[in-house]
Amino acid sequence: MNLMKTKTAFVLKMTALTLCLCGIGNAAESPDKNYFNVRSFGAAGDGQQLDSPAINQAIDAAAAAGGGTVYLPAGTYLSGSIHLQSNIHLLIDAGATILGAPQNLNAYDETEPFPGIAYQDGGHCYFHNSLVWGENLTNVFISGHGLINGGGLERNPKILDEMCGYEHFSTPNAKTYPPVRIGNKSIALKLCRNVLIRDITIFHGGHFAILVTGCDNLTIDNVTLDTNRDGMDLDCCRNTVVSNCRVNSPIDDGICPKSTCALGEPRVTENLTIVNCQVSGCVEGTLLDGTMKPARGGVGRIKFGTEASGGFRNCTVANCTSAVAAVWRWKKWTAGSSKTSR
Repeated sequence: MNLMKTKTAFVLKMTALTLCLCGIGNAAESPDKNYFNVRSFGAAGDGQQLDSPAINQAIDAAAAAGGGTVYLPAGTYLSGSIHLQSNIHLLIDAGATILGAPQNLNAYDETEPFPGIAYQDGGHCYFHNSLVWGENLTNVFISGHGLINGGGLERNPKILDEMCGYEHFSTPNAKTYPPVRIGNKSIALKLCRNVLIRDITIFHGGHFAILVTGCDNLTIDNVTLDTNRDGMDLDCCRNTVVSNCRVNSPIDDGICPKSTCALGEPRVTENLTIVNCQVSGCVEGTLLDGTMKPARGGVGRIKFGTEASGGFRNCTVANCTSAVAAVWRWKKWTAGSSKTSR
């Protein structure tokens, strides 16, 4: 009798343990209600279908639920403009690529109106025509070990300079320009608070791989940029930490704090720390493939300015290295003065 009781107790314990383990397994396989897989909203991830509408639907659903994680599993997601919202974590997993659509698909949002005088070039004046963008948001998170490949992004669309009046900022525009759908930035954030960009890689990022303007409490950490113009521009931002980043930008600036008039007024860039970063001016793509081929006239620098209308305050650059000779450059351009090279 005692032996039977012991066997019965053992079977019951093992059954309970099995049920418990099954529950743990099911919990791991079933994300909570604040987890939004873009595949569930119609994204194909095949590099052929335009997936930005599905990604934006997932972001809309997450925002309607009060926030959450929008998840991109492995795959290639051909995309036009992706619209960030508050309290959203865009998670680009290992093996996932957001691929910028070619311009002929008209997949990027139209440029928004730019009021005022453009003392800075058109790349700083328009944000909505970006691959990933957000404006007036709180709690914005972009992370993961995946890739943003700018693909069809333009690096120097001169029409934007004409539209904002940069080419003749001393006189008003005599011509009215309609908005255009020319995508030219990988990530653009304007007037956002509590922003984290971590672990992602951006290749061929357009005019700016990352442009942040008027943002507060910003962290960019362990990000790799291998791009064909500016790496990251930190414009009119406060309370910013850039750490452990690798930036290769052979024909323009790598990490570039600025204080433009893009917000309609001069605004200081302050409380900035750049630490433990590497910048280089090697051939585009050779940071990622590890060959680090020297580029003729390679730039890839840390530079304050050119545009510095609002000035800089409480800025620290520490323990950074460069693969080009003259990395530290400080340029000042006061609003209304003659233009200098960028």
